[in-house]
Amino acid sequence: MSDDIEIDIDAIIKRMDGALSSLKHDFSTLRTGRASASMLDTIMVDAYGAMTPISQVATINVPESRMLSVNVWDKGLVIAVDKAIRNSGLGINPVMDGTFLRIPIPELNEERRTELSKVAGTYAENARISVRNVRRDGMDQIKKAKSDGMGEDDEKIWQDEVQEVTDKLIKSIDAALEAKQAEIMQV
Repeated sequence: MSDDIEIDIDAIIKRMDGALSSLKHDFSTLRTGRASASMLDTIMVDAYGAMTPISQVATINVPESRMLSVNVWDKGLVIAVDKAIRNSGLGINPVMDGTFLRIPIPELNEERRTELSKVAGTYAENARISVRNVRRDGMDQIKKAKSDGMGEDDEKIWQDEVQEVTDKLIKSIDAALEAKQAEIMQV
């Protein structure tokens, strides 16, 4: 490889890994019939005149596999938190008890499981697109280095390296999707 022209493969790998990490976070927010505190990560509450993540106004716990508990710190925000959870589209309904909300996680029906499986597929496709965009940026770097004097052999080596990393990440995304869809469809 050329001594004076280098491609930052580590930065490319880091960006691709970021797409996979983002996908895993997105998957954690999908409801699968089991309680998970991360289910509520995307819910925003109208608190003190601003939209605030629920985790900044309450403590979220998982006391049982099919139950979430939300302990709201400010008594004045309990109704706002309850309303935000009900309107979140997760299909869950809290039960209020003072500043404490209990949220039973109901079983998913077959139609909802199929719908969630499609949502998971959309998340995975978005991650694949991100990885391909990073690959394209890497290939553009290689083309620029070629025009700056990189040899054809080095160009081929770098292109193969970027493609190998891309293929590996796409396989990881596909494996994560397959695992999540199996989890969603599990009765």
